[in-house]
Amino acid sequence: MKDFITGYLASLIPVPFALEQDGETQTIGNGTPLFTVTLHKPLEKKELLKSTSLALAEAYMRGDLTVDKELYYVLDHFLGEMAKFTTDTHALKHILHPSSTKRHQKEEVSSHYDIGNDFYRLWLDPTLSYSCAYFKNDTDTLEQAQRNKVDHILEKLQLKEDMTLLDIGCGWGFLLLEAAKKYHIKGVGITLSEEQAKEFQHRIEENGLSDRLSVQLMDYRDLPKSGLTFDRVVSVGMLEHVGRDHYDLFLSCVYDVLKEGGLFLLHYISALQEHPGDAFIKKYIFPGGCIPSLREIIHLMGDHRFYTLDVESLRRHYNKTLLCWLANFRACRDKVVDMHGEEFARMWELYLASCAATFHNGIIDLHQILMSKGVNNDLPMTRTV
Repeated sequence: MKDFITGYLASLIPVPFALEQDGETQTIGNGTPLFTVTLHKPLEKKELLKSTSLALAEAYMRGDLTVDKELYYVLDHFLGEMAKFTTDTHALKHILHPSSTKRHQKEEVSSHYDIGNDFYRLWLDPTLSYSCAYFKNDTDTLEQAQRNKVDHILEKLQLKEDMTLLDIGCGWGFLLLEAAKKYHIKGVGITLSEEQAKEFQHRIEENGLSDRLSVQLMDYRDLPKSGLTFDRVVSVGMLEHVGRDHYDLFLSCVYDVLKEGGLFLLHYISALQEHPGDAFIKKYIFPGGCIPSLREIIHLMGDHRFYTLDVESLRRHYNKTLLCWLANFRACRDKVVDMHGEEFARMWELYLASCAATFHNGIIDLHQILMSKGVNNDLPMTRTV
């Protein structure tokens, strides 16, 4: 078994490293080891063959596997090799391909976003933005970068006073709050998270914007029968929860509530190719989550008369965002352990570090697509943002 584990890890990690198991340490690869992986308990062969990602993640969460260098540093050296990971799609079908009914999607969203606003306040910035920031300058703080991101999106939407704006998956509402303050729009945010909706409603009232903004607990699939129409629609970090079978339906629902000539900005984590997802992330972090490829969304847009106006990658911005979150999380780690326990803290630290590494290695990307419903000849002819 030791030989199998040694060979298995050697096939995944392309740099020299040391492996310690059963009190013995050996160097794998040529050169000075960059880090040491210690197995306090043996990895199970059947679990590795079922899912490399899940087996290694659960071992780390339990403390059965530790590393002697900074976690992101270690992960960044081998997560670019994820194509070599083993995944038994049949054994993991309930994790990789769960039901995408309204009830299940509500449960999946709640499992992540309803952990508690107090938890997210510990390590997010004061805007409570939980999506890729935009670092215009090397010296930008996380908060400034999140403000930059919202400004970047709102400028792309070409907003004017009293326009109507829908935010699908509005989170804690910072984007709509800024849009109402800076552009005097009228906006509606929809979410499936009760915790987010309560906090957003509080912020609306706190800012005296009840005449301009509202938040509703609503599934995007209920938009067409809502009777609502909008000049602009935005969705930031929500498409990842829709599921591959429903991308076409999602775009159809947006089409139904967007006025002719209106603009839709879609901001989402993307991938080069279609993939069912990572077993660790789907079991523990985002149940039901699925990363769309850029090409499949672009392909579907034409079926709904959505014209592509602009496509921008913010991949490296998300790497930096996640490293900021990771630093913040570590600064309050003791509080997280008090709230949720050591295994939960290790799980979240692994989630943040591994996502940062996968963005850095190009396993996943972040795209903003700006599109119009039908032809719009009234927009600026040059890119202004």
